[in-house]
Amino acid sequence: MSSNGVVFVTGGNRGIGLAIAQRFAQDGFKVAISYREQKPADDFYMVKADVTDSKSIDAAIDEIEKNLGPLEVVVINAGTNKDALAMRLEDSDMENIINTNLMGSIRVARRSVKSMIKNRKGRIIFIGSVVGMLGSPGQMVYASTKAGLIGAARSLAREVGSRGVTVNVVAPGYVDTDMTNDLDEARKDMITSSTPLGRTASASEIAGVVRFLASEDASYITGAVIPVDGGLGMGH
Repeated sequence: MSSNGVVFVTGGNRGIGLAIAQRFAQDGFKVAISYREQKPADDFYMVKADVTDSKSIDAAIDEIEKNLGPLEVVVINAGTNKDALAMRLEDSDMENIINTNLMGSIRVARRSVKSMIKNRKGRIIFIGSVVGMLGSPGQMVYASTKAGLIGAARSLAREVGSRGVTVNVVAPGYVDTDMTNDLDEARKDMITSSTPLGRTASASEIAGVVRFLASEDASYITGAVIPVDGGLGMGH
C-alpha cells in the first residue's frame, strides 16, 4: 500500500488500536480512527462511530473517504468484553459482546471493502485473539466472537482476492493495555508462566505485525491467522 494512503483503525483511541494508528502515522499514512465515547488526545482524523450501528459506520466511512480519500487499509480493532462463567452470563451481556466484536467487525468490513474492490487494491486486518483458538475460562462468548472473525476473514478473502484485496487476522496474546492492567497479580503470573517467552506483549509489537500485513512484502498473504502471542497458543 502507498505510504500516503488512507488507513482507518476502529477503536483507535487507546491500547492496541492507538499503537497501530501511531505506527501508520509515523510511516506517513493518512490515518483516521474511530472512537465511541473516549475521544483520544492524539492528532488523527477522528470520527465518532458505533460499530453496532450500520448507519453510523456508513456515515463515518463516507466522511473519511470524502475528506482523506479512498480507504486502502482498514484495521478492525474495536471490541468489548465482560468476563463471567458461562452459567452466570446475562443475555444482554452476550448480545452486546457478539454485536460489537463479531457483527460490528463484519459491518465495518462489509462497508470498507466497497472502494477497495473498485480500486482493485486494499488490506483488511481483523484484530482477533489467542483465546479464539485456545479458549479461556470466563470468556466463552468473547472467545466465540474472536473465533468467528477467522471464518469471516477467510470467507471475505475468497470473495475479494481476485480484486487485489487481502483479508487477514492478527491474533494477539496478552498485551500490556488498560484491560490487562486490571488483572490481579495471580492471573498475570499464570499468563506469563504459560507463555514460552515468559512475558506479555507491548502494543507496539502487535502494531508492527499489522504494519507488515499492510506492506507490499505481505501482498501474497490472505486468509491467514498470524499469532502474536509469545507462543501461548502454538499448535492451535
